Amino acid sequence: MTSRICKNCGCSEIDLDQARGNAVCTSCGSVLEDNIIVSEVQFVEGSGGISSAVGQFVSADGPVKAPVLGTGFHTSLGKESRAQTLQNGKRQIHNLGSQLQLNQHCLDTAFNFFKMVVSKHLTRGRKMAHVIAACLYLVCRTEGTPRILGTGITPAAALKGEIVFYHRGLG
Repeated sequence: MTSRICKNCGCSEIDLDQARGNAVCTSCGSVLEDNIIVSEVQFVEGSGGISSAVGQFVSADGPVKAPVLGTGFHTSLGKESRAQTLQNGKRQIHNLGSQLQLNQHCLDTAFNFFKMVVSKHLTRGRKMAHVIAACLYLVCRTEGTPRILGTGITPAAALKGEIVFYHRGLG
């Protein structure tokens, strides 16, 4: 409870929930503040004596999870799994696309295909090289760029099947 006053009903009993980052009137239920930024850092001790920070760090790229630094201490400097997957995918698309001499527009479009594939969870249980090849192949087909996968990628039957899988999954 705090010394704030509700603008709707005039009640002075306000529930300040720091975990959620909001202030709610206990009388009428009106949300007085939301997304309250907390300036203090709290730590909790987990199993095996591992300490970790409570909450999350929000950067320009979005929320990130805390990796382990040192022995049993967490900080908010790492990236979540999806962000790492996207970063690795972008790097591999750029590497393979430059071998195929694709322009930046094609690389960006392939990365957009890759983001759609990741967002629809179509990468689970699949080799990253096949996913990247399928995204680049889709770009070459949609843009009419005359590149064959044989110049940088072996067009195996399994790869052709995955290209069809991704094409149907994105459609």
